[in-house]
Amino acid sequence: MARLTVTQGVKGALRIGQTMAVLGRTGLGWLRGHRPPAPCLLRETFESLGATYIKLGQFIASSPTFFPKEYVDEFQGCLDRTPSIPFSDVRTILREELGRPLEEVYREIEPVALASASIAQVHAATLVTGEEVVIKVQKPGVETVLLTDLNFLYVSSRVVEILAPRLSWTSLSGIVEEIQQTMLEECDFIQEARNLDSFRHFLHTTHNEDVVVPKVYHQCSTRRVLTMERFHGVPLTDLETIRRVTSDPERTLITAMNTWFASLTQCEFFHADVHAGNLMVLDDGRIGFIDFGIVGRIRPQTWQAVSDFIASVMAGNFDGMADAMVRIGITRESVDVSALSGDLRQLYRNMDRMVPDESAAGWHANEADDEVNNILMEVVRIGEDHGLHFPREFALLLKQFLYFDRYVHILAPEMDVFMDDRLTMLH
Repeated sequence: MARLTVTQGVKGALRIGQTMAVLGRTGLGWLRGHRPPAPCLLRETFESLGATYIKLGQFIASSPTFFPKEYVDEFQGCLDRTPSIPFSDVRTILREELGRPLEEVYREIEPVALASASIAQVHAATLVTGEEVVIKVQKPGVETVLLTDLNFLYVSSRVVEILAPRLSWTSLSGIVEEIQQTMLEECDFIQEARNLDSFRHFLHTTHNEDVVVPKVYHQCSTRRVLTMERFHGVPLTDLETIRRVTSDPERTLITAMNTWFASLTQCEFFHADVHAGNLMVLDDGRIGFIDFGIVGRIRPQTWQAVSDFIASVMAGNFDGMADAMVRIGITRESVDVSALSGDLRQLYRNMDRMVPDESAAGWHANEADDEVNNILMEVVRIGEDHGLHFPREFALLLKQFLYFDRYVHILAPEMDVFMDDRLTMLH
């Protein structure tokens, strides 16, 4: 675990005091009768505690391999939108980080933020050389708060593991360490700049001219400030506007999906947050991948197992699905592959009975999204029933597949993801 400096330690002690105060108020409210269901109470508490816990809530929402379904569902509403800091503070941070007058770097900076989240906010700007850019500025004190909160959570999780040894198999402290690594990477904009450069190199080496990532202006970027090329376009889910810039939205989606699939094996990481806001169709018809603060890395043997799992799903091969799940998961004991295969076969039969009539009145595409999510979580549950625990990267992969499944419903509802020869997910 990372450690606090002396200066951070003083601020950290104050932060722990704030945390205990919030927990005290929550406990007092519970005693006075405010007793929502446990998942709801935990979400409300996390949102009161701020940046770290909001991020932790998002981690829970995207980790069906780690947390019970009711918590995963509840934390889908844990939004990362926070008030922006004053523009005067932004200017102060920029001057401190860049070490020179702002007039020497930027011709103009929009005072109203384009977006504001718990860790950073983004402003549109123009460089003195005329290029349109966006500036991602880290909010003051964020890293200290993260370190304090996560060290506190780590110690707490170790205590829980000691008091309840049976929970050590779920490795609460290991989960906290993984969360810390993820969050601190998000705080390091130098690393995000490297991610952007690496993905750009991947696009170049694969001769992919239909997808772009923002250019990084390294001369005006630091650990807490990231200056990037500004893209103009629309989210991948805005079908009506997409039709104005491309005559074939389905082909646009296939290009985005094939690029992401290729990155699983040909890039050192994959984009681990491909929600609609991070995939844009630009005015010239190209696809823009943005925001590389969250990426995932997967071992080749794990991806091979995932690939085999998908192929087995396509073929209805339950023994193959079970074998792949054993290779993906982690277990302390031998797994009865035939029994696991039987449970997957039963799940498949239940799915057949639950398939909705898409022509029926009242049926919506988002219901299909929910159903896919439920099925994937059920697959995870079955694996866990057989002693399997799946790595975080598996959950990240599944989450991105769900995003793409949603885009298929919107942009190409007639396309069969598993059978379309234009998709290269298994090649």
